Amino acid sequence: YHNYLFYLTGTQLAPKGNLDIPVLFLPETMKMYETVVVVHIKRENGENWPYEDSAELNKGLRRVTVAENGGIQGILWIYPVHGIPEAPQQKLVPDVVRCQARQRVERRVEVLLTGVIPGANATPATRNSLRVNTNKPADIQEFVQVTDGFSTTMEFLCKLQYQSNEIQSQLGTLVGMHLIEGEWDTESRTITLIFNIVFAPNKPMRNEATLVVQSTTGGIWKFPVLFIATEPEVDDVINIEAAGLNKESIVGFKLTSQTR
Repeated sequence: YHNYLFYLTGTQLAPKGNLDIPVLFLPETMKMYETVVVVHIKRENGENWPYEDSAELNKGLRRVTVAENGGIQGILWIYPVHGIPEAPQQKLVPDVVRCQARQRVERRVEVLLTGVIPGANATPATRNSLRVNTNKPADIQEFVQVTDGFSTTMEFLCKLQYQSNEIQSQLGTLVGMHLIEGEWDTESRTITLIFNIVFAPNKPMRNEATLVVQSTTGGIWKFPVLFIATEPEVDDVINIEAAGLNKESIVGFKLTSQTR
C-alpha cells in the first residue's frame, strides 16, 4: 500500500455520472501509509480535446497528457490517500476517575500501546525505561516527547476526547492530564504509558471521555475513561428558631457565586 499507483482501466462513465473508487486498507504495523489514486480519462471515440496554445498548456496544466498535434489526449485526477491505522480497543471497561464535587483527586491511568515501530536508532535492549522530556509543554494538546535515554526518540500527541462539545465545555477546565513515565518493550513492540489525571469537579456529574494517543508515525490508540463527581458535602446547617405560633421567624445567610 506504500508508494503504488492504482489505475482503473476500461471503465466507462456517462456524462454527469458518478464513479466510486474502492480503496482497501490492511495495515501491518502501527504507522501511516501513503499512496495516491490516479484517474486518467480519455474520450471513448479516441479523439483528442482541441487546445490551441500548446505552450501555455505545457506550462500551466501539468495533469494532462498531450498528443503530438498539441491536443489534450487525456486528463488526470490525482487523489492522495493516507492510511492511518487505529488499534482495536483493548479496554472494554473504562478507567474510573471518581471525586466528590468541590474536591480534587489525582489518579494514575496506565495504557498499553501495541504494535509500536521502533526508530531506526533503537537500541537492542529488550526493555527500556522511558522518561518524559520536561522541556516540552505538559499541556495535553502539545506533543509529549518520550526517549529511552540513548538515541531513540518517540513523540505522541495525547489528549482527552469528549462525546460532545457541551461535555467538553463542562470538563475542559475541570480535568488535567500529563504523561509522567513509561516503559518500552522493543521485543514485543509495546509501550506502556502512565498518565496522571487531575479531576476537580464543581458539581455532581457523570461523563465519559476517550484518552487518545497518536504517534507521529501515524498510529492511533484509544482508551475509555469515566469521570464521576458525587454529591458535595453539606456547606452548613441553618437553624430557624420559632418566635411563637403563627409568627414568622427569619434567618439570613450569604451565597457566593463561583462565576461573574
